[in-house]
Amino acid sequence: MTRKITLKINGKSYSHEVEPRLLLIHYLREVVGFTGPHIGCETSICGACTVELDGKAVKSCTMFAVQADGRNVTTIEGLATDGRLHPMQEAFWNEHALQCGFCTPGMIMTSKELLERSPHPTDDEIRHGLEGNLCRCTGYQHIVNAVRAAAAKAGA
Repeated sequence: MTRKITLKINGKSYSHEVEPRLLLIHYLREVVGFTGPHIGCETSICGACTVELDGKAVKSCTMFAVQADGRNVTTIEGLATDGRLHPMQEAFWNEHALQCGFCTPGMIMTSKELLERSPHPTDDEIRHGLEGNLCRCTGYQHIVNAVRAAAAKAGA
């Protein structure tokens, strides 16, 4: 048994017949072809699969694709516009906040929402806001620096 869903991903409408048990992360990667969100733990621990759903950061391994029916999804691929990186993407690049890159899409999506909620967070608030995302390479300080730099640039 399948169900037809229609959702907007990065500003473009997509419709597909899917099994109700298909996770959103698998829909994004395997059906639609957006491979920016990564499959890590599939238990909501790592945050590598984080996307925006109607403007809120969500872990796409924690919901079914049918739950996104009629909604707007933004993946890491949807942040850049006209060939220009989103300010958070640029800050991660400039502050060396990525190494292997596996956690980077989720970190950026979570950080973007963090700044939308709290435009001038302290380092402790940044660390708290990123608690649901794991990185095994950077030691987190460069990520905190990137979020702080993006906040400073947005406030300039």
